[in-house]
Amino acid sequence: MDEKRVNLIPEKKVTGEKPRVTAILVGLAITIKNLLRNIFLGDKPTIQYPEEKREYSGRFRGVHILNKRPDGSPKCVACFMCATVCPAECIYIEAGESPDNTIEKYPVRFEIDMLRCVFCGFCVDACPEEAIIMSKETECSFYSVSETVYKKEFLMNRPSLEKGELGYRPNINPNLRGKGGKFLPASYFNNFKNSKKSKS
Repeated sequence: MDEKRVNLIPEKKVTGEKPRVTAILVGLAITIKNLLRNIFLGDKPTIQYPEEKREYSGRFRGVHILNKRPDGSPKCVACFMCATVCPAECIYIEAGESPDNTIEKYPVRFEIDMLRCVFCGFCVDACPEEAIIMSKETECSFYSVSETVYKKEFLMNRPSLEKGELGYRPNINPNLRGKGGKFLPASYFNNFKNSKKSKS
């Protein structure tokens, strides 16, 4: 009976820099240099959140905003385009007949399930009325599952819109809202229209 021989291959020694005291001192010097630069030059990579917040791009896709008309009604006409294009199928709309004769439909219910939403912005691109846009709001914390579904009233009038900024929207249209999610005064719109007429 032949015995199988196992040949042990000796481990190859890794060539390169061996750990030395000088390498440790160089690492400490880099750390101390960065510490002193942050203390004396004010070059701090960290921020004091939540008192300080980072600046985000105008294309940032944050929590949705449902735009309002000047009379306070939702700008949405319940066309279902946002709900149709949504890859996560997180938008639910229930349409009703509008009391305003100039508008055919309006959303009786408009809900977004924030646990399913992937913040892709497809709903914003699909909307023909620019009724739904995105903000720069990043905080989405919930205490219960029922709070994860944002309803129409919350999307239009949540308290964070007072201090928030607008995020991603297809056209940067000053007729939508001013900073903080509020409508701009009528005088602003008149000035905007007059400036467009003077340019043409």
